Amino acid sequence: MASLDIKNPEFWQLGAVDKELRRVYDVCGGCRRCLPLCPSFKVLFDRMDVDAVDGDVEKLPASDVKEVVDLCYQCKLCFNHCPYTPPHRWEIDFPRLMLRARAAEARKNGVTLQDRFLGNADLVGRLGSLGAPLSNWMNELGVHRAFMQAIAGIHKKRNLPKFQRPTFTAWFKRHAKRTAAPGSSARGRAPAPVPAARKVALFATCSVDYYEPATGRAAVRVLERNRVDVSLPAQRCCGMPYLDGGAVDEAKALIRDNVRSLAAAVREGRQIVVPGPTCSYMLKREYPWLDGSDDAKLVAANTRDLFEYLAKLQAAGELDTNFARPVGAVTYHVPCHLRAQNIGHKSADVLGAIPGASVDVVEKCSAVDGTWGFKTEYYELSLKLAKPLFDAINTGAPTAATDCPLAALQIEHGTGRKSKHPIEVLAAAYGLED
Repeated sequence: MASLDIKNPEFWQLGAVDKELRRVYDVCGGCRRCLPLCPSFKVLFDRMDVDAVDGDVEKLPASDVKEVVDLCYQCKLCFNHCPYTPPHRWEIDFPRLMLRARAAEARKNGVTLQDRFLGNADLVGRLGSLGAPLSNWMNELGVHRAFMQAIAGIHKKRNLPKFQRPTFTAWFKRHAKRTAAPGSSARGRAPAPVPAARKVALFATCSVDYYEPATGRAAVRVLERNRVDVSLPAQRCCGMPYLDGGAVDEAKALIRDNVRSLAAAVREGRQIVVPGPTCSYMLKREYPWLDGSDDAKLVAANTRDLFEYLAKLQAAGELDTNFARPVGAVTYHVPCHLRAQNIGHKSADVLGAIPGASVDVVEKCSAVDGTWGFKTEYYELSLKLAKPLFDAINTGAPTAATDCPLAALQIEHGTGRKSKHPIEVLAAAYGLED
């Protein structure tokens, strides 16, 4: 797609961007299949239907064209919903066009302070974890939250993830030393031999490293229970938070480092396993586009979502089914970035195979995607859009689960109920204590 070739100088020209936006808006206006998906399409069609425009995209004011871009929170669902994606001759890729529009605007006018702050997930996580629990206490103070809203544009009522010490990386280093000792394992007995094909490189994600290390610990323990050798290669943020704000250069720098490290792991015979759907989506779909190297394509081809990997073991009859505890009923929320990967409901499939388990699958968007739902200007809309999800959780099983840490944050904000990552539910079923 020439219009989305990031190496083409035209990609960055605002006039060319506006022309492509209007072309795609015209196609969308004649289709309207994506109307129920997100506010971008509702606003687009509402603006096209006013008498002054009357369906003619050339009459759309520039402010309306931009509003559609600003309201896109990159759930990616419209791509799979659209009948005109490549190789169709119209070559519609709405999510990437929205990213292009933001990137071109940021290249022309600079990345905003808000997007620089929200995009630098590694720095924020590292400093916050070093300062925990003081940093968490500060984030609860009204005066500090008002300051953050004024400076960084994070709504003062938005619940924030809790920084953790030690980080998952610190835990894994200690864990790897213990399990590497001769004749030792995490449970004090000689480890079973690892099949040659069962070697993975864990891309832990910033959320796991700084905020939810319990998810990472559960992932390692479940994988090792299934005789999988786990490594933790050098890694940085996946780049999606920067990409949300149009900071493509900053995102590409992170991607370049990750591609180098992860490609080396693949060449060692490892598959890349990711417990976070946004990051697995990035590695699979956006890295080949943004980086374009053979190594990026190698990484993409060998990346699996965590439960995508476990479901493959299950399908081959190789998943350990010696469960120690019942799971019971689970309300499972499917994150949008998993739905966008077209891999089915792997987490629900694996949990549902546990004796006595029942899994109710909920396909409702959390509408916090990336940094969008944190921003002051979209906070209220984010909660409104997530209400169907809140209702499903409130009327569902006592145990709620989702693979997405931001969806879990949104669920807790809207319902008061804390969701677990499905890997924690599976670890508990095995009787693996944290």
